[in-house]
Amino acid sequence: MSDLSDLYGEVILDHYKRPRNFKLLPDATHKAAGANPLCGDHIQVTLKLDGDKIADIGFMGNGCAISRAAASVMTQEILGKSRSEAEGLFRKYRAMVTREAGKPYEGEDLGKLAVFSGVAEFPVRVKCATLAWHAMEAALRGSGGTVSTE
Repeated sequence: MSDLSDLYGEVILDHYKRPRNFKLLPDATHKAAGANPLCGDHIQVTLKLDGDKIADIGFMGNGCAISRAAASVMTQEILGKSRSEAEGLFRKYRAMVTREAGKPYEGEDLGKLAVFSGVAEFPVRVKCATLAWHAMEAALRGSGGTVSTE
């Protein structure tokens, strides 16, 4: 394993064991849940918007290391962003994790989200890596309820 892969693995494991923003917001203005029946992951995302800006975010749920770590990193990366910035970041992130296996990601630098670039090599894990993002997107659109990766 390369040093970079080792580092990415350490970051994912850290966010899995000690997730950031692992809470539900009692004063959430937007919320939605996500379910991945294949892996058994269940995530609930709560957001508090101040105008168009994500003023606070939290998530709770159970899932594999990838889904929980992805939710944790997502909350850090979209906090303080506008609704459109968060949705744009999801589009770029999804392009990175769904690219063809074996091909390098040539898109925009995604900072900390790059730790999930290796997910593209394991297509079955893409649903785990994007579950919280789909729930966040549903929450922002006001559709609430539960989104499924199936």
